[in-house]
Amino acid sequence: MQQYQFKGRELALGVDPKKISKALSQPVTLGASDALKILLTTQEDKTPKRPHQAFLNIRDLDTQLETSYPISTKESGKGKVELTQKDLPAQFLTSSKPLYATLIIASFGSSQPYSNHIFDVNVKLDPNVPYAAPENPLRYGKLPEIHHTFKADPKSPPKVISLVFAGAVIAALPILLGTWLSLGANLNHLSRAIQNAPVSHIMFYGSILVLEGIFFMYYTTWNLFQTLPAAAGVGAITFLSGSRALSEVQERRLAGLR
Repeated sequence: MQQYQFKGRELALGVDPKKISKALSQPVTLGASDALKILLTTQEDKTPKRPHQAFLNIRDLDTQLETSYPISTKESGKGKVELTQKDLPAQFLTSSKPLYATLIIASFGSSQPYSNHIFDVNVKLDPNVPYAAPENPLRYGKLPEIHHTFKADPKSPPKVISLVFAGAVIAALPILLGTWLSLGANLNHLSRAIQNAPVSHIMFYGSILVLEGIFFMYYTTWNLFQTLPAAAGVGAITFLSGSRALSEVQERRLAGLR
C-alpha cells in the first residue's frame, strides 16, 4: 500500500517497510524557488519510535556522486527534511538525468533496517539566471621546489666615519684620566691591590680588554653566532673576577686606605 502524498511542493510519507513497495512513478520537480519538504513517521511493531539513524541519500546517476541529508526525528517518530537547490552540490544541478533519492532508516537491536529508492528529483534551473560554474577544487600535490634567497650580509660603514668616531674616543681618554686624577685617584695602591688579589685584578682588567677585542672582531669579520658564545664566556669571567676585585677594594676602604 503506497503512503506517498505529494501536495504542491510538499511530499508526505507514512514510512513502514511493509507498506512501501516502490518509488513514485513520476520525478519530483525541484525548481529554483522550490523547497522539497519530506515528512515521515517511523514505527516499530506499529508503535511510533525514533530511529537511531535516518537519512535521505541523493545520487547523481551520471557521475555516481552522492550526498546524504540527515532527517531530524523526534521521540514520536515524526521526522522531516527540507531541500532546495542551494542545498545540492553544484555537480547535481547540471545532471542530465533525474537525481536518485533513497531513504535510509536504521536502529540498534533487532529492528529491521530500511533502505529503498523512494522517488527521483528533476532539478529545473531558472532560465533567466545564468549558471555559474563552480571553481575547480583545490588539489594537493607536489609543488615546485622553493629556493630561499638570503639577504646579503650587512655592510660596515665607510672607514672615514669609523676613524672619526675612533679618534673621538681616543681623544676623550686624556680627559677621562685627568678627571679621574682630579677626583683623588691614588695609583700608589696598585701594587697592594695586585698583591692582595693578583688573579682577580689581572683577570678582570684582562677580560675587559678581551671583550673589546671580541667587539672589534664582530665589527670587522665575525658574525653574531661567533660573537655571542665568546662574549658570554668572557663576560662570565669578567663578572666573577670583578666581584672578587671589588671585594678587595672594599677591604682596603674599610681598613682606612684611600
